[in-house]
Amino acid sequence: MPAMRNIVKIDQEKCNGCGQCVNACAERAIELVNGKARLVSDTYCDGLGACLGDCPVGAITIEQRPANPFDEAAAQAHVQRVENRKTEEKLPCGCPGTMARTIERKHAPAPAACCTAAAAAPRTSQLSHWPVQLKLVSPTAKYLQNADLLLVADCVPFAFADFHDTFLKGNPVVVGCPKLDDAGYYVQKLSDILTLSSIASLTVIHMEVPCCSGLCRIAEAALQQSGSTIPVHDITIGIDGSVISEK
Repeated sequence: MPAMRNIVKIDQEKCNGCGQCVNACAERAIELVNGKARLVSDTYCDGLGACLGDCPVGAITIEQRPANPFDEAAAQAHVQRVENRKTEEKLPCGCPGTMARTIERKHAPAPAACCTAAAAAPRTSQLSHWPVQLKLVSPTAKYLQNADLLLVADCVPFAFADFHDTFLKGNPVVVGCPKLDDAGYYVQKLSDILTLSSIASLTVIHMEVPCCSGLCRIAEAALQQSGSTIPVHDITIGIDGSVISEK
């Protein structure tokens, strides 16, 4: 039964969705919902205010109001559910090969013996991290922090011959197909990345075919959901491998 007690209050106008309070709350009573921190349930909040000092904009206070009692057992069960969910997000296919990693390159790999052109002028991959599929990337991966992110339709690197040196060099990338994949999931995942990784800019690179422009709509929806105002670049690649437009 509700009774007067201390409980967290989050000012939605002040909240910038940085997520620091989410990590500070041991009971995981706070979650990011549509780019804003929200109290999940009164029963998960102990009212001690461990999250107050972690809010950089002062959006969190403690108030006294009628609320259901803190339930430690329920809070612990909730924490376990959150951790299980995070594990599933990290390995959605159950494959260890999706684990995030940074790639350091010391020298160019030896060219394949069958490729005389490659043997004459070996190229070095500019991919700096793994995984690259948007569905598999963790929103808090270190390589995303304060980065200039590329959101790329997965056909683009096949069509544009110099993709690595022109676009990929020095930038993290996430790829997906707006026609064949779950657009709603991509909007939420990209919104989480924008919210949790302080992305500096977003470059959307897609093919000229109409269905591929859906990647732009995914980006627009994610920007709106996250409240991000970062610079956005839109690049269209033709099926002949040319750059058709940049804006």
